[in-house]
Amino acid sequence: MEEFATEEQQVEAIKRFWRENGLAIAVGVVLGVGGLYGWRYYNDTQIAAKEAASLSYEQLSTTLTSENTQKAEAFVESNEGGYSILTALQLAKLAVESGELEKAVDHLKFAANNAQDAALKSVANLRLARVQNSLNQFDQALASLDLVTQPAFIAQVEEIKGDVYFNQSNFDAAKEAYTASLEANAGNQPVKMKLDNLAVVING
Repeated sequence: MEEFATEEQQVEAIKRFWRENGLAIAVGVVLGVGGLYGWRYYNDTQIAAKEAASLSYEQLSTTLTSENTQKAEAFVESNEGGYSILTALQLAKLAVESGELEKAVDHLKFAANNAQDAALKSVANLRLARVQNSLNQFDQALASLDLVTQPAFIAQVEEIKGDVYFNQSNFDAAKEAYTASLEANAGNQPVKMKLDNLAVVING
């Protein structure tokens, strides 16, 4: 969906990082703390498992549709780490597109609670807040946004806060949030439009 555009770019960057560096990082950690024995044990067990998870994820991500989610859901339940989180985010997006918002909440909560990567956790909480706002779960949405503390996401956090406050008819708070979002990202035209529309509502 369009509202996820910038987050999708961030997730794609994380996917590329995992594909290019995930295994090397894991191997480096094992070599550093486990020595030769640890490497041999890791080589015998974990590398095969990670390669299998990577292959399964690639296959799932290219074939996943809203009519074909069972394998992906099973993959999330049976795997740990970045691949399961990325799959959960894909499942959540499909659920939103299908109008199954409660199911999307479940997938996003899983991603937010289990992601080790800070950027993935932030993306999950941002999307969770959007869905919670759509479900009129305003307090929950604001709580999800409070968990996003990375400076790179300030503009998105403030925009969603503005949406929540607008839906609560708290127009002063919405104006403040939209203004803060624009201060963090002056080129965001959708937020400018929201602020202009808000002025019309306030001035009646």
